[in-house]
Amino acid sequence: MRALLSKAIGGPDTLEMTELPDPVAGAGQVVIAVKACAINYPDVLIIEDKYQFKPPRPFAPGGEVAGVVESVGEGVTGWQVGDRIMGTIGNGGLAEKIAVDPSRLYRLPAERSFAEGAALILTYGTTIHALLDRGHLTAGKTLLVLGAAGGVGLAAVELGKAFGARVVAAVSSEEKAAACREAGADETIVYARAPFDKDQSKALAEQFKAAGGKTGYDVIYDPVGGDYAEPALRSIGWEGRYLVVGFPAGIPKLPLNLTLLKSCDVCGVFWGAFAARDPAANNAHIEHLFRLWADGRIAPRVTEVFPFVRGGDAIAKMAARGAIGKLVVEVG
Repeated sequence: MRALLSKAIGGPDTLEMTELPDPVAGAGQVVIAVKACAINYPDVLIIEDKYQFKPPRPFAPGGEVAGVVESVGEGVTGWQVGDRIMGTIGNGGLAEKIAVDPSRLYRLPAERSFAEGAALILTYGTTIHALLDRGHLTAGKTLLVLGAAGGVGLAAVELGKAFGARVVAAVSSEEKAAACREAGADETIVYARAPFDKDQSKALAEQFKAAGGKTGYDVIYDPVGGDYAEPALRSIGWEGRYLVVGFPAGIPKLPLNLTLLKSCDVCGVFWGAFAARDPAANNAHIEHLFRLWADGRIAPRVTEVFPFVRGGDAIAKMAARGAIGKLVVEVG
Protein backbone atom coordinates (compact mmCIF):
# COMPACT_ATOMS: atom_id res chain seq x y z
CA MET A 1 0.00 0.00 0.00
CA ARG A 2 0.98 3.64 -0.36
CA ALA A 3 1.38 6.05 2.55
CA LEU A 4 2.40 9.72 2.68
CA LEU A 5 4.99 9.67 5.45
CA SER A 6 6.69 12.19 7.68
CA LYS A 7 10.24 10.89 8.03
CA ALA A 8 11.85 14.12 9.27
CA ILE A 9 10.64 17.22 11.13
CA GLY A 10 9.45 19.86 8.69
CA GLY A 11 6.69 21.26 6.53
CA PRO A 12 4.48 19.58 3.92
CA ASP A 13 7.34 19.52 1.40
CA THR A 14 9.14 16.93 3.58
CA LEU A 15 6.39 14.32 3.22
CA GLU A 16 7.30 11.27 1.11
CA MET A 17 5.00 8.88 -0.74
CA THR A 18 6.20 5.43 0.31
CA GLU A 19 5.25 1.79 -0.34
CA LEU A 20 4.55 -0.17 2.86
CA PRO A 21 3.27 -3.67 3.64
CA ASP A 22 -0.49 -3.89 4.11
CA PRO A 23 -1.47 -3.77 7.80
CA VAL A 24 -2.99 -6.81 9.49
CA ALA A 25 -5.86 -6.55 11.97
CA GLY A 26 -4.62 -7.54 15.40
CA ALA A 27 -6.85 -8.61 18.28
CA GLY A 28 -9.41 -5.88 18.91
CA GLN A 29 -8.66 -4.08 15.64
CA VAL A 30 -10.17 -3.59 12.21
CA VAL A 31 -8.32 -2.69 9.03
CA ILE A 32 -9.82 0.22 7.15
CA ALA A 33 -9.40 0.85 3.44
CA VAL A 34 -9.17 4.65 3.61
CA LYS A 35 -11.22 6.44 0.96
CA ALA A 36 -10.97 10.03 2.19
CA CYS A 37 -8.89 11.90 4.77
CA ALA A 38 -9.79 15.40 5.97
CA ILE A 39 -6.98 17.85 6.69
CA ASN A 40 -7.04 19.87 9.91
CA TYR A 41 -4.63 22.29 11.55
CA PRO A 42 -3.18 19.59 13.84
CA ASP A 43 -1.83 17.94 10.66
CA VAL A 44 0.29 21.05 10.12
CA LEU A 45 1.59 20.95 13.68
CA ILE A 46 2.19 17.21 14.01
CA ILE A 47 4.72 17.02 11.15
CA GLU A 48 6.59 19.99 12.67
CA ASP A 49 6.68 18.31 16.12
CA LYS A 50 4.59 21.17 17.53
CA TYR A 51 1.50 19.17 18.44
CA GLN A 52 0.56 17.77 21.88
CA PHE A 53 1.23 14.25 20.59
CA LYS A 54 4.45 13.27 18.83
CA PRO A 55 4.14 9.87 17.16
CA PRO A 56 7.39 8.03 16.40
CA ARG A 57 8.63 8.47 12.84
CA PRO A 58 7.98 7.50 10.19
CA PHE A 59 4.24 8.20 10.42
CA ALA A 60 1.45 9.40 8.14
CA PRO A 61 -0.43 12.53 9.22
CA GLY A 62 -4.19 12.66 8.89
CA GLY A 63 -6.43 12.22 11.91
CA GLU A 64 -9.90 12.15 10.37
CA VAL A 65 -10.96 9.53 7.83
CA ALA A 66 -13.79 7.73 6.09
CA GLY A 67 -13.55 4.38 4.37
CA VAL A 68 -14.58 0.73 4.34
CA VAL A 69 -13.84 -2.11 6.77
CA GLU A 70 -11.51 -4.51 4.96
CA SER A 71 -10.81 -7.06 7.70
CA VAL A 72 -11.80 -7.70 11.31
CA GLY A 73 -9.47 -8.90 14.06
CA GLU A 74 -10.09 -11.41 16.82
CA GLY A 75 -12.55 -10.30 19.48
CA VAL A 76 -14.16 -7.52 17.47
CA THR A 77 -17.95 -7.52 17.43
CA GLY A 78 -20.43 -5.23 15.72
CA TRP A 79 -18.33 -4.66 12.61
CA GLN A 80 -17.97 -6.68 9.46
CA VAL A 81 -16.14 -6.51 6.15
CA GLY A 82 -17.75 -3.93 3.85
CA ASP A 83 -19.10 -1.61 6.56
CA ARG A 84 -18.75 2.07 5.65
CA ILE A 85 -17.10 4.02 8.46
CA MET A 86 -16.00 7.49 9.55
CA GLY A 87 -13.97 8.51 12.56
CA THR A 88 -10.93 10.11 14.15
CA ILE A 89 -7.68 8.17 14.51
CA GLY A 90 -5.09 10.69 15.73
CA ASN A 91 -2.76 10.18 12.77
CA GLY A 92 -2.18 7.69 9.98
CA GLY A 93 -5.04 8.70 7.68
CA LEU A 94 -2.87 9.61 4.69
CA ALA A 95 -2.37 5.93 3.91
CA GLU A 96 -4.39 3.55 1.77
CA LYS A 97 -5.03 1.22 4.72
CA ILE A 98 -4.78 1.45 8.50
CA ALA A 99 -5.43 -0.85 11.46
CA VAL A 100 -7.45 0.91 14.18
CA ASP A 101 -9.41 0.40 17.38
CA PRO A 102 -13.07 0.33 16.25
CA SER A 103 -14.19 2.28 19.33
CA ARG A 104 -13.05 5.40 17.44
CA LEU A 105 -15.29 4.68 14.47
CA TYR A 106 -18.88 5.52 13.56
CA ARG A 107 -21.11 4.24 10.77
CA LEU A 108 -21.15 6.44 7.69
CA PRO A 109 -24.78 6.99 6.62
CA ALA A 110 -25.56 5.46 3.22
CA GLU A 111 -26.60 8.80 1.76
CA ARG A 112 -23.31 10.53 2.69
CA SER A 113 -20.11 10.55 0.63
CA PHE A 114 -16.72 9.52 1.99
CA ALA A 115 -15.56 13.15 1.70
CA GLU A 116 -18.47 14.33 3.83
CA GLY A 117 -17.88 11.58 6.36
CA ALA A 118 -14.20 12.43 6.72
CA ALA A 119 -15.07 16.09 7.36
CA LEU A 120 -17.51 15.89 10.28
CA ILE A 121 -16.29 14.36 13.52
CA LEU A 122 -13.20 16.36 14.51
CA THR A 123 -14.44 19.89 13.85
CA TYR A 124 -18.02 19.42 14.99
CA GLY A 125 -17.01 17.15 17.89
CA THR A 126 -14.61 19.81 19.13
CA THR A 127 -17.20 22.53 18.71
CA ILE A 128 -20.21 20.88 20.34
CA HIS A 129 -18.03 20.08 23.37
CA ALA A 130 -16.74 23.66 23.41
CA LEU A 131 -20.11 25.38 23.10
CA LEU A 132 -22.16 23.14 25.41
CA ASP A 133 -19.74 21.79 28.02
CA ARG A 134 -17.31 24.70 28.27
CA GLY A 135 -19.32 27.66 26.99
CA HIS A 136 -22.76 26.68 28.35
CA LEU A 137 -24.29 28.27 25.26
CA THR A 138 -28.09 28.48 25.30
CA ALA A 139 -30.79 30.03 23.14
CA GLY A 140 -30.84 33.82 23.14
CA LYS A 141 -27.13 34.21 23.93
CA THR A 142 -24.64 36.03 21.69
CA LEU A 143 -21.67 34.13 20.25
CA LEU A 144 -18.56 35.60 18.60
CA VAL A 145 -16.63 33.18 16.38
CA LEU A 146 -13.07 34.08 15.35
CA GLY A 147 -11.57 32.46 12.24
CA ALA A 148 -15.17 31.67 11.39
CA ALA A 149 -14.64 30.43 7.82
CA GLY A 150 -12.35 27.52 8.73
CA GLY A 151 -13.53 24.02 9.57
CA VAL A 152 -14.10 24.56 13.29
CA GLY A 153 -15.24 28.13 12.66
CA LEU A 154 -18.06 27.17 10.30
CA ALA A 155 -18.98 24.34 12.68
CA ALA A 156 -19.31 26.94 15.45
CA VAL A 157 -21.47 29.18 13.26
CA GLU A 158 -23.81 26.31 12.37
CA LEU A 159 -24.00 24.85 15.86
CA GLY A 160 -24.44 28.29 17.41
CA LYS A 161 -27.49 28.83 15.21
CA ALA A 162 -28.76 25.31 15.87
CA PHE A 163 -28.63 26.05 19.61
CA GLY A 164 -30.54 29.32 19.19
CA ALA A 165 -27.74 31.86 19.62
CA ARG A 166 -27.13 35.12 17.78
CA VAL A 167 -23.86 34.48 15.90
CA VAL A 168 -21.29 37.08 14.88
CA ALA A 169 -18.62 35.64 12.55
CA ALA A 170 -15.20 37.32 12.33
CA VAL A 171 -12.98 36.59 9.31
CA SER A 172 -10.14 38.05 7.24
CA SER A 173 -11.85 38.51 3.85
CA GLU A 174 -15.21 39.25 2.27
CA GLU A 175 -15.10 35.85 0.54
CA LYS A 176 -14.89 34.19 3.94
CA ALA A 177 -17.64 36.46 5.29
CA ALA A 178 -19.93 35.29 2.48
CA ALA A 179 -19.29 31.66 3.45
CA CYS A 180 -20.24 32.47 7.04
CA ARG A 181 -23.46 34.17 6.00
CA GLU A 182 -24.34 31.11 3.91
CA ALA A 183 -23.78 29.03 7.05
CA GLY A 184 -26.27 31.18 8.96
CA ALA A 185 -24.22 33.91 10.68
CA ASP A 186 -26.36 36.86 11.76
CA GLU A 187 -23.54 39.36 11.29
CA THR A 188 -19.98 39.30 9.98
CA ILE A 189 -16.84 41.25 10.77
CA VAL A 190 -13.92 41.46 8.34
CA TYR A 191 -10.73 42.18 10.25
CA ALA A 192 -7.22 43.00 9.07
CA ARG A 193 -4.39 40.49 9.16
CA ALA A 194 -2.15 40.52 12.25
CA PRO A 195 0.30 41.57 13.60
CA PHE A 196 -1.34 44.64 15.16
CA ASP A 197 0.17 47.65 16.87
CA LYS A 198 -1.56 49.18 19.90
CA ASP A 199 -3.86 51.42 17.86
CA GLN A 200 -4.84 48.61 15.49
CA SER A 201 -5.57 46.33 18.43
CA LYS A 202 -7.79 48.99 19.97
CA ALA A 203 -9.61 49.53 16.65
CA LEU A 204 -10.28 45.79 16.34
CA ALA A 205 -11.66 45.70 19.89
CA GLU A 206 -14.05 48.50 18.90
CA GLN A 207 -15.13 46.47 15.84
CA PHE A 208 -15.91 43.51 18.04
CA LYS A 209 -17.75 45.66 20.59
CA ALA A 210 -19.89 47.35 17.96
CA ALA A 211 -21.14 44.03 16.64
CA GLY A 212 -21.63 42.57 20.11
CA GLY A 213 -23.97 45.27 21.34
CA LYS A 214 -24.21 46.93 24.73
CA THR A 215 -24.04 43.74 26.76
CA GLY A 216 -21.13 42.16 24.85
CA TYR A 217 -20.70 38.50 23.98
CA ASP A 218 -21.85 35.69 26.21
CA VAL A 219 -19.44 33.26 24.54
CA ILE A 220 -16.34 33.85 22.41
CA TYR A 221 -15.03 30.92 20.36
CA ASP A 222 -11.35 31.42 19.52
CA PRO A 223 -9.56 28.88 17.30
CA VAL A 224 -7.08 31.56 16.13
CA GLY A 225 -5.21 33.12 19.07
CA GLY A 226 -2.37 35.56 18.42
CA ASP A 227 -3.08 39.30 18.27
CA TYR A 228 -6.81 38.67 17.81
CA ALA A 229 -7.31 37.32 21.32
CA GLU A 230 -6.99 40.43 23.49
CA PRO A 231 -9.28 42.63 21.33
CA ALA A 232 -11.87 39.86 21.40
CA LEU A 233 -11.62 39.45 25.17
CA ARG A 234 -12.18 43.20 25.57
CA SER A 235 -15.59 42.76 23.91
CA ILE A 236 -16.82 39.97 26.20
CA GLY A 237 -19.90 40.52 28.34
CA TRP A 238 -20.36 40.24 32.09
CA GLU A 239 -19.67 36.66 33.20
CA GLY A 240 -18.98 35.64 29.61
CA ARG A 241 -16.90 32.63 28.63
CA TYR A 242 -13.86 32.85 26.38
CA LEU A 243 -13.16 29.48 24.74
CA VAL A 244 -9.52 28.75 23.91
CA VAL A 245 -9.53 26.33 20.95
CA GLY A 246 -6.30 26.81 18.96
CA PHE A 247 -3.36 29.03 18.07
CA PRO A 248 -2.56 29.18 14.32
CA ALA A 249 -1.84 32.91 14.76
CA GLY A 250 0.36 32.30 17.82
CA ILE A 251 -0.13 31.78 21.56
CA PRO A 252 -1.49 35.01 23.09
CA LYS A 253 -0.74 36.56 26.46
CA LEU A 254 -3.96 37.90 27.93
CA PRO A 255 -4.05 40.75 30.49
CA LEU A 256 -5.79 39.05 33.39
CA ASN A 257 -7.21 42.32 34.72
CA LEU A 258 -9.79 42.04 31.92
CA THR A 259 -11.13 38.81 33.42
CA LEU A 260 -11.63 40.60 36.74
CA LEU A 261 -13.35 43.62 35.18
CA LYS A 262 -15.81 41.42 33.27
CA SER A 263 -15.99 38.63 35.88
CA CYS A 264 -15.50 36.31 32.92
CA ASP A 265 -14.03 32.85 32.46
CA VAL A 266 -11.22 31.81 30.11
CA CYS A 267 -11.90 28.16 29.32
CA GLY A 268 -9.56 25.71 27.62
CA VAL A 269 -11.06 23.30 25.09
CA PHE A 270 -9.20 20.00 24.61
CA TRP A 271 -11.71 17.77 22.86
CA GLY A 272 -9.35 14.79 22.40
CA ALA A 273 -8.68 14.54 26.13
CA PHE A 274 -12.38 15.02 26.92
CA ALA A 275 -13.34 12.21 24.52
CA ALA A 276 -10.76 9.88 26.08
CA ARG A 277 -11.75 10.71 29.67
CA ASP A 278 -15.52 10.63 29.16
CA PRO A 279 -16.32 8.50 26.09
CA ALA A 280 -19.99 8.18 27.05
CA ALA A 281 -20.49 11.95 27.08
CA ASN A 282 -18.56 12.29 23.82
CA ASN A 283 -20.65 9.59 22.15
CA ALA A 284 -23.81 11.40 23.26
CA HIS A 285 -22.50 14.54 21.56
CA ILE A 286 -21.71 12.60 18.37
CA GLU A 287 -25.22 11.14 18.34
CA HIS A 288 -26.55 14.70 18.72
CA LEU A 289 -24.43 15.75 15.73
CA PHE A 290 -25.78 12.88 13.62
CA ARG A 291 -29.34 14.01 14.37
CA LEU A 292 -28.54 17.61 13.41
CA TRP A 293 -26.82 16.34 10.24
CA ALA A 294 -29.83 14.21 9.28
CA ASP A 295 -32.13 17.19 9.86
CA GLY A 296 -29.99 19.42 7.61
CA ARG A 297 -29.10 21.83 10.42
CA ILE A 298 -25.37 21.18 10.03
CA ALA A 299 -23.36 20.04 7.02
CA PRO A 300 -19.56 19.95 6.63
CA ARG A 301 -18.55 22.19 3.75
CA VAL A 302 -15.94 20.36 1.69
CA THR A 303 -14.58 23.15 -0.50
CA GLU A 304 -11.65 21.36 -2.14
CA VAL A 305 -10.71 17.73 -2.76
CA PHE A 306 -7.06 16.84 -3.46
CA PRO A 307 -5.79 13.64 -5.08
CA PHE A 308 -3.63 11.46 -2.83
CA VAL A 309 -0.40 12.45 -4.61
CA ARG A 310 -1.12 16.09 -3.65
CA GLY A 311 -1.84 15.41 0.00
CA GLY A 312 1.07 17.65 0.99
CA ASP A 313 -0.51 20.52 -0.97
CA ALA A 314 -3.65 20.22 1.14
CA ILE A 315 -1.58 20.52 4.33
CA ALA A 316 0.32 23.48 2.83
CA LYS A 317 -2.96 25.28 2.11
CA MET A 318 -4.10 24.65 5.67
CA ALA A 319 -0.77 25.98 6.98
CA ALA A 320 -1.23 29.18 4.94
CA ARG A 321 -4.67 29.65 6.56
CA GLY A 322 -6.19 29.88 3.10
CA ALA A 323 -8.89 27.25 3.54
CA ILE A 324 -12.59 27.95 3.66
CA GLY A 325 -14.47 25.03 5.19
CA LYS A 326 -12.84 21.62 4.94
CA LEU A 327 -10.05 20.28 2.73
CA VAL A 328 -10.18 16.58 1.94
CA VAL A 329 -7.64 14.24 0.36
CA GLU A 330 -9.11 11.44 -1.78
CA VAL A 331 -6.98 8.47 -0.79
CA GLY A 332 -8.64 5.32 -2.11
